[in-house]
Formats: sequence, structure tokens, C-alpha cells
Amino acid sequence: MQRSQKNQKKSNKLPLIIIGAVILLGIAGFGGYTVYHANQLKNEGEQTVKKFIAAISDGKYNEIPKYLTDASLKDNGFTAETVEEKYQNIFSGINASNIKAKDIQIEKADNGYDFSYTLSLNTGLGALKDQKYSGTLTEDDQKINWTPKLIFPNMDGTDKVSYEVSSATRGEILDRNDQGLAVNGTVYQIGVIPNQLGTGDERAQKIAAIAESIGSTEDAINSALDQGWVQDDFFVPLKTVNTTPESVPEGVEVHQATGRTYPLGEAAAQLIGYVGKVTAEDLEKNDELAAESLIGRTGLERALDKQLRGQDGGLLAIVGEDGTQKKVLQEVRKTDGENVKLTIDAKAQQIAYDSLQGQPGSSVATAPKTGDLLAVVSSPSFDPNKMTNGISQADYDAYNNDENLPFMSRFATGYAPGSTFKTVTAAIGLDAGTLDPNEELAINGLKWQKDSSWGGYQVTRVSDESPVNLRTALVYSDNIYMAQETLKMGEKTFRAGLNKFIFGEKLDLPIAMDPAQISNEDSFNSEVLLADTGYGQGQLLLNPIQQITTYSVFPNNGTLVYPKLIADEETKTKADVVSAGTVDTIKQDMEAVVSDPNGTASSLQSLGIPLAAKTGTAEIKEKQDERGQQNSFLYAFDSQNQGYAVMEFLEDRADGQSATELSKELLTYLQATYQ
Repeated sequence: MQRSQKNQKKSNKLPLIIIGAVILLGIAGFGGYTVYHANQLKNEGEQTVKKFIAAISDGKYNEIPKYLTDASLKDNGFTAETVEEKYQNIFSGINASNIKAKDIQIEKADNGYDFSYTLSLNTGLGALKDQKYSGTLTEDDQKINWTPKLIFPNMDGTDKVSYEVSSATRGEILDRNDQGLAVNGTVYQIGVIPNQLGTGDERAQKIAAIAESIGSTEDAINSALDQGWVQDDFFVPLKTVNTTPESVPEGVEVHQATGRTYPLGEAAAQLIGYVGKVTAEDLEKNDELAAESLIGRTGLERALDKQLRGQDGGLLAIVGEDGTQKKVLQEVRKTDGENVKLTIDAKAQQIAYDSLQGQPGSSVATAPKTGDLLAVVSSPSFDPNKMTNGISQADYDAYNNDENLPFMSRFATGYAPGSTFKTVTAAIGLDAGTLDPNEELAINGLKWQKDSSWGGYQVTRVSDESPVNLRTALVYSDNIYMAQETLKMGEKTFRAGLNKFIFGEKLDLPIAMDPAQISNEDSFNSEVLLADTGYGQGQLLLNPIQQITTYSVFPNNGTLVYPKLIADEETKTKADVVSAGTVDTIKQDMEAVVSDPNGTASSLQSLGIPLAAKTGTAEIKEKQDERGQQNSFLYAFDSQNQGYAVMEFLEDRADGQSATELSKELLTYLQATYQ
């Protein structure tokens, strides 16, 4: 009996345990739901804050009010329309861009949620970092209880933002005689005042006529008129030009302004480059930049941008209704950019460019004793004034589709130097003792190969002259002689000599270029490549600046003088690259290249000036017996006083054309100026 009662007690306890478990599960489920719901509300609040910040960042000020409670706007004396206008006026007025938030925090509070975040942005004065914001969100609909402190911390309802900018003057780029190459000159802004365009069809017709006259589009003009800062009576610039337009359509005004101009235009475009307005991408990369300022896009404008640009100055502050300054948000002292004086001679630059007659090529002139670059030219070219002022799509397409590549800097592009390089090969052989300048080699015919191991490949020459010594080889530019002498000295001696020059070195110039190379690999893979390299072909690559630097040993008694472009920099040299005795021998032979009637540069005799020179033709072709692209070169220097040197290059020359013929006006000017 007792045992039965015990079992009954146990069975009575079981439902109680089950009921308790169910209650506990219910409590746990309710708690879990509560946590889940709280997390949902927190996430919704975080999304509201992020969307609010994004509306400001993207300039979509009309979207801001939908994230704000009506009550908070009313409490602060605002409406949806006036708060939108407030953000529009302030953030457009300070040229706000690159707006980014971090450390967004949402926490439960008694009657909703607290939020905080840190905001950074760029203004017209540069980067404004780590502005700390905080506020509250309603619990029911997760909207922001707005206050003016969400425009800028420390702002109250009647406060305003004071913004003053003093633009830095960009430094100018000057030639050696203080003539401007990139200057802050007078430009003319073609634009409109919106309320003078009329309405409806009249407005549309005027905009269409204006678009056609300035090489723009109706969409582009309408976009300019839709900018946030534009008001009906404001002048809206549409295009900037360097000269006053002869006529403009109805509704257009022309205002004079200061802008970046390039007096030499096409003649120095690749060297000097051009500027453009700072973009959002620029601001992301460099927080020192100010919105709406100018930055160098190409050439020296880009390479020397920090020095030239300076720093805009000004003040961004919160002021009270009475104009009293409450909080300085940003204060920057204006620093004008520095002028940069180059070694360039503007007149030599213009003459060198004009002499190329629009054909693909380059012309580089130096003062050999100092390394001063007097002219650095690439042709064909483009107008940097158009690029900096806003080039039309048609003009840009014309440049971009030109098969002669006007944007290319040929003075910084590597080419096989051709026969001008024979001077270097000869110098190495003379110094090594493998080349006897008086030894005469019996060479017959216009083709030669060492033996049958070369297969079908043969070295060719232009003149069937025999016997040939060093002087004859340089006067007639004999490839076969130089190939034989290079094979005689061998790769080890040849490379050891070449390594005394500038191969593999990065020149200290603000011009982007790859180092000069001897060959694609560290050694020649055949005797044919060794022989070809000896007369300036093979895999040799030197740009015109590197060529004239390499050849600087000849007007400098064996010392290599590095090029320089910035006037106040020191001249750098490398002594004993070639012996003085070797230079004397080669210099006499280079003078004969001009003075000898058979010399390849004998046409320069007509100038009546003392010159030492070496011509070259590098041929690029797939098959040996076909005519390929012929690049023509001339290296010449003042043999009497060593006052100047020229490296003239003509890419894929036409029959009857040569670098030698194109160089005459430049040589004449340099002779008259640099003695």
C-alpha cells in the first residue's frame, strides 16, 4: 500500500515538471523575441543614420527631411523645405566633397536610441577631419530627432556658417630667360546668366544655339545650369578660352578672368603638361587637396605639382546671429605656389618644334658642359590650353584618334639609336685596345656575315667602300666595319665599356622614363645580336634625352655630364667614362662626317659653323631584304667651344627627309646664342 502511494506521488509531480518547463520555454522565447526585436530596431536605426549621411554625402539634400521627425524640425524653427535649403546652401557653399563617416554607434536609451558618428570631409580649404556628431532616434519609427548640431557640432538654431577663401596663386614655370612657359594669364569665360535665357521654347532654342557655338551639348549646358550654387542672376561659366571670341550668340556673356595659360602651346605641351580641376578621386588619394582647386595632370605641371600648387587659405567658422564667431572649424594660412625656373630656352624650344614640321619625332638640345636642357620637344603635339580650359569632345577625339599619337612624349620613349651609337662602340674599342683607328679592313660588297652559322642573316651597309678604317667607317657610317670590331672586342669587353655610361640608371629628371637598356637579357643570346648592338640596333633602347646624355662624353673630354632641367640644381658628372685621347680621335672623325664631301652630314657645311656630328638610321623590319620603318637621327655639337649639342630624331622618315635636314635652323640659332 505504501509503495502504491509513492508511485502516485511521482506521477502527480510529472505534469508539474512539464508545465514548469513549458513556462520556462515561453519565458525564454519571449526573451529571445525581445532581444531579436531590439536588434531589429537597432539595425533600422543604424540604417537611418547611414542613409541620412549618404544623402548629405551625395548632395541629395531633398532626401534629408524623410529621415527626420517633423516635431524636431518644428522645435528648432525649421520645415522640411528650410532644412533642405540650409544643407544645400552650407555644403555647396563650402565646396564639400569626399564626405565619409566612421565609428557609427547605436545604443538603446530610455525613450529610443542614441547615436554617434565621426565625419570627415573636404572643403575648399582642404581636409576637415574627425567632426564628432551625436543625437537621438525615436523608438517607434527610427527617425532622427534633428538639431542644427547635425549640420556641424556646436551649431544652434540661429547660427550661420561663415566661409571665406583666399585662393593661392599657382607658381609659374619659366624658361632660363624668365619667359613664361606656364603662367597665370588672362582667359575669357563664355557663360550665361540663367534669367536672361527666357523660358520654354525660347530658352531651349538659345541653349541649342549656344551649345553649337561653343562646341558643347545642350545636356552639358543644362547640367551646368542645374548646379546647386546657381541662382537666376548668377553668371554661369560654360567654356574658357584664351582669346576673346569674335562673336557670341544671344544670351551669352564673356567675362575676363585669370587662368592657366601656356604661351608656347603645342611646342612644349608634352614637357610642360597642363592642369585640371581636382576630382573626387584626387581628393580620396590626397587629403591635402582643396575642392575646386587646380592640380597638375601631365608633364611638369604634374611632376612639380606640390611645389607649384601652394595652399589655399581661408576660414570656416560657426557664427551667431549677431555675427559673433562661436567656433572655428577650419583655418588655413594661404601659401602661394613657388615659381620654377627651367634650363629651357623658349626660343630654341619653338624653333626645334617648328623644324619638325608636324612629323613624328623629337628634338633635344643641351649645353654640354652644364647638362642644361635647352629644348625638349616632341612632335606632333596638342594644345595644352584646350586641355586645361575644357576641350570639346570633337577636338579630343581628333587628338586621341591621330595615328601619330600627339599625346606621346617621344623625348622620353626608348628607340634603337642607330649609327649615332657607333661613336660609343668605337670609344669602347679604342680604350680597350681592340680597335686600331689606323688599321684598314678589307670589306667588299654591301653585305657580310661572319660564317654560315648566321644562316640567312647578313649585316648590310650603304656604301661599297674598301679598305675601311675608323675614320672611313664613321664618315660613311659603315655597319659592317663596326660589327666586325664589336665581335673582335667580344661581349665581356663591350658590356664592361657600356656599363660605364648610363644603362640601367634612373636619370634625376622630373620626366617619367624607363632606364636605357643594352639588351632584353643580361647577356646577348647570339653573335648576331652582339654585332647588331655594335652599330646601334639589336635590343638597344635609349630615348633622345638618354642619347644626348650618353654622347656628352665627346664634347666633355670623356666626362659624362648628366642632364638637368631645373635651373638652380647642381650639375652632376661621371668622370673618365672615356679617355681624353679616345675622345680626341673620335671628335676629329666626327668633324670629318661634316667636312668630308662623302660624310653623311656633309649638308651641314652650308651652315658655315664648326660642327662635329654623327648621323644614324635605325631600321625596323620583319624581313631582311624589305624596306622597314626608318628612324633618322642626328647628333651634332659645337666642335669649337662645346657650347651646345643637338639630338634630332625623325620617326619613320619619308624618302628624301632626314633628321639632319630638319636640324639646320636650330643649329644656326644655338650657334648664334651659345658661344
